[in-house]
Amino acid sequence: MATALCFAKAGIRVHLIEKQPEFAEVGAGMQLAPNCSRLLDHLGVLKEVQKHGVFPKQIVWIDALSGEKLSGLDLGEKFVEKFGYPYMVVHRGDLLQALYKSCLSSSLVTMEASKQIVHIEEQSSSVLLSCVDGTRYDCDVAIGADGLWSSTRKFVHDDGEPLSVGYVTYRGTVPIQQVSEKAGRENVLFWIGPEMHLVQYPIRRGELYNQAAVFKSKRLPDKTDQWGTPEELQEKFGVGCESVKNALPLLGKNFRWPVYDREPLKTWSRGRLVLLGDAAHPMLQYAAQGAAQALEDAVALVSAYVKHGTADIPSVFQSYETERISRSSKVVQLAREIGKFAHVDGILKRFRDTMLRQHDFFDYDCVNWLYAEN
Repeated sequence: MATALCFAKAGIRVHLIEKQPEFAEVGAGMQLAPNCSRLLDHLGVLKEVQKHGVFPKQIVWIDALSGEKLSGLDLGEKFVEKFGYPYMVVHRGDLLQALYKSCLSSSLVTMEASKQIVHIEEQSSSVLLSCVDGTRYDCDVAIGADGLWSSTRKFVHDDGEPLSVGYVTYRGTVPIQQVSEKAGRENVLFWIGPEMHLVQYPIRRGELYNQAAVFKSKRLPDKTDQWGTPEELQEKFGVGCESVKNALPLLGKNFRWPVYDREPLKTWSRGRLVLLGDAAHPMLQYAAQGAAQALEDAVALVSAYVKHGTADIPSVFQSYETERISRSSKVVQLAREIGKFAHVDGILKRFRDTMLRQHDFFDYDCVNWLYAEN
């Protein structure tokens, strides 16, 4: 939807199809760094999103075992002055609704649900998409923005299925009244421990508290129910400090999400179809950059399209890929490194904790390349 809005903003008509029965979002909280907010502002939806968001004062890294505050980033006035936009945490549904309403109000965006693509065929000067219900779309350009399990990715490069990294996520939200004030209601808390971590922050105007507990399971996901069990969750986090233990009863235990990864592609296009967002570069959640990188893709793709036009699609895609593949691949690697860094034990943990204790909360050099305007 963000990509559709970006095209519409440039005066270009776009048709958006969704395989689900409705344009809805699963999940709960998400973090929006300045590079994301900057582009939401460009699309004209930032103010609507901010109405429902929360602006944390700090991101805090804490030892999940001892409860020691190790390091973090201050997100106050100096942060906003440097990057131009605040750090925001939101409910996914609130972001989706803002984008959805803007798409509905645009005369240049057509949206259809229950349209699952089953076949993609190159034509001489177009690309033909065929859906399960028999609907066909003959397109000047097709953009595959269909996520981690993308079917359009296979048309560009069939590199198999996403690979489990062995980690499992339990997440959910609870009313803020159920959370102790000691939990740090005004911050993003990142509790880190050996092969596990817990993320907590308030969302939806501070009315809800979002939590995600991630740990390495003894088994990879399979068709049984024996991987990433609630018992494993309890075992992993049961060695944590009091605040971590107190978080467990507030987590939903009836569903868990395996954590998957994929290697970045060297090209995102074939013919007149191009990939965008998680379809092109899915990334582990540790850098909180999935949404931001998809938005950066959208702006870069539309800019290239406006520059070169439909008569020169190879140049559109080449320009887009040149701008985006290197940067997004760097973010993919960053997310992997954050995960490794957060989950170490033993001597590596002691070395990591020493490094974190030496970091200044007002030192933004480590994120300047990512958050600053390019």
